[in-house]
Amino acid sequence: MRFRPCIDIHNGKVKQIVGGSLRDNQDTARENFVSSQDAAWYAEKYRRDGLKGGHVILLNHSGSPYFHADREQALGALRACPGDLQVGGGINDENAADYLDAGASHVIVTSFVFRDGKLNRENLNRMLQAVGKERLVLDLSCRRRDGSYYIVTDRWQKFTDMELNGECLEALSSCCSEFLIHAVDAEGKTAGIEEDLAALLGEWQGIPVTYAGGVGTWEDLALLERLGRGKIDVTVGSALDLFGGTLSYAKLVQKYGAARK
Repeated sequence: MRFRPCIDIHNGKVKQIVGGSLRDNQDTARENFVSSQDAAWYAEKYRRDGLKGGHVILLNHSGSPYFHADREQALGALRACPGDLQVGGGINDENAADYLDAGASHVIVTSFVFRDGKLNRENLNRMLQAVGKERLVLDLSCRRRDGSYYIVTDRWQKFTDMELNGECLEALSSCCSEFLIHAVDAEGKTAGIEEDLAALLGEWQGIPVTYAGGVGTWEDLALLERLGRGKIDVTVGSALDLFGGTLSYAKLVQKYGAARK
């Protein structure tokens, strides 16, 4: 299991939020932490600490008055450590090249390829033509409904009709190089991981997967490593002392920051 760092940007600032509280209306979210540092500062820190494969996420929608500020923050982070970070949020086939040219290793997409609650094959093919499978990450962040996990879009506010299961992972794995999966209802709460989701992902035998959501203690990390069979990577945000939490970032880098075990 490998630690993947994050830089979440909302209203032009690096933040940690409670994922399920994010709303496009008036660009609101329940905040756990608002940084006085910009995104480039975090990117440079991750570079110095030898971390790769982290995620820069723009949390405002593309029509928001804050989106331009989010974008400038993201581009600054990518330029600070070219080739080290992935970027997502408002990405489509027309603007993906801007982020890749700025230094993103991959672009992360959800809402552009899931429209009106369904997988939009045309848009997925357009993304593949624009960036290629090897530089595309599909964000399959999900929430539980009727006992199952379903992929959600539009900053985690809208359910799709696609259940996240082994069949779904198998079908989509031919279209991207990695999956990023937030357990949205646990995201930002530091109250424990979604165990059923972690176990489901641990059974997956295909392309790399990164899990995010709920990690608050070393016990949570150990449980995720066990349920994920050591194969899935992890993003930790609000729990880190780097973002105002109690979990030691330095110790996490020391234990999980090396190459995949």
